[in-house]
Amino acid sequence: MSTTLEPRTESDPVRSWRLERLIAVGFPRDTALALSERSDVDLHVAARLLERGCPVDTALRILL
Repeated sequence: MSTTLEPRTESDPVRSWRLERLIAVGFPRDTALALSERSDVDLHVAARLLERGCPVDTALRILL
């Protein structure tokens, strides 16, 4: 999968990995980018929510 990353995310391998993981579990790219930048959002919780069928809007309300 080839995506163009934002400069800030591209220069940080952890943010880049978080972005890729969030997209892979089903978050829209813009939402995944915003979440990947936030250290207060638990990536594993975010992924689990979508993997268990939680709608993106509901997952965002839970996470934020």
